[in-house]
Amino acid sequence: MTNTATETRSVVVEREVAFAPEKIWRALTQSHLIEEWLMKNDFKPDEGHRFNLSADWGAVDCQVQAVEPYKTLSYSWDTKDLRSVVTWTLTPTSTGTHLRMEQLGFRPDQQQYYQGAQYGWQRFFANLEQVLARIE
Repeated sequence: MTNTATETRSVVVEREVAFAPEKIWRALTQSHLIEEWLMKNDFKPDEGHRFNLSADWGAVDCQVQAVEPYKTLSYSWDTKDLRSVVTWTLTPTSTGTHLRMEQLGFRPDQQQYYQGAQYGWQRFFANLEQVLARIE
């Protein structure tokens, strides 16, 4: 039997994008590009690297958990009392890439964070697709 008080939820966003994994990887791992679609940051794609994301509403403390170039990127996403993990998965397709983002770790009492992430990631994905369309 599971204890529902300790179960967590995930926000998942998946898209088919008409860009190669290598191009998407650049947008996910180059600090100046991350700033364009997500937030200001001091990101480096090195396991164990601690970095911050910052916006006018506050900051997110992060640490790179896993890096598999052009395939997987995972980092912790900690802000206030939310402790979560964001994982990006890139799967090549015949027309580009299946891009999947999962943010795991929303407790049942964190409905506001959960709803905010559902809205926020949709917006971030739209921004990311605009950056991808523009960069070489």
